Amino acid sequence: MMEILPIIISTFIISLISFIGIIVLLVREKLLSKILLFLVAFSAGSLIGASFLHLLPEAVEKTSSIEIFTSVLIGYIFLYFLEKFLLWHHCHKVEHVHTLGYANLISDSIHNFLDGLIIAASFLTSFNLGIISSFAVVFHEIPQEIGDFGVLLYSKIKKKKALLLNFLSALTAILGGLTGFLIYSHVEKFITLLLPFAAGNFIYISSSDMIPEIKKIENLKSSFILFLIFVFGIFVMAVSKFILG
Repeated sequence: MMEILPIIISTFIISLISFIGIIVLLVREKLLSKILLFLVAFSAGSLIGASFLHLLPEAVEKTSSIEIFTSVLIGYIFLYFLEKFLLWHHCHKVEHVHTLGYANLISDSIHNFLDGLIIAASFLTSFNLGIISSFAVVFHEIPQEIGDFGVLLYSKIKKKKALLLNFLSALTAILGGLTGFLIYSHVEKFITLLLPFAAGNFIYISSSDMIPEIKKIENLKSSFILFLIFVFGIFVMAVSKFILG
């Protein structure tokens, strides 16, 4: 049972990364309103990069291409359906709140749950592998959490509520770690099924919600800067893939 302690500690530390959004809170309101779209662009790039450079390549190593394509499609359709439900629900509750932030929370929760599963499997294989996997998750979570918090603010969710929701979403990493510990003998197959599913979620959020928001900017200079930030988000994921494998 001692193996569960480093799993819990690692996933809890990773969950705390969600509070990096406090940095955004320290920025003045006027300046914050100007950089929110930049955070959305960065997050969009990070999600695309994570999907095509991390999740899908890992899935390719574990299962057939047909299963991968099917899971990506199901993940994409699932989040589209869920977002339409959220749109109907929140339009009757709070008309000014965008569903973008809530859809991103759902997608990020799945991603964090997967991180927990991977960390659990790594620690149960060897302690050193668990440490390496934990650092890998931290490396790509830091920029993603900053972007995610920016998306919540852009969705007109109040700052304190956004911070709390982001943290609750991050706690699913602990749930994933505990689940991985309890069903270790089946965790590899479970991860195989969820990796492309999560990728489908990320691709949907980025292409259907975030990028259209960025494209609303008509100023050529601002549009080019947003494009560069989007590409930089992908670049960060590429660098993490190159360094950490």
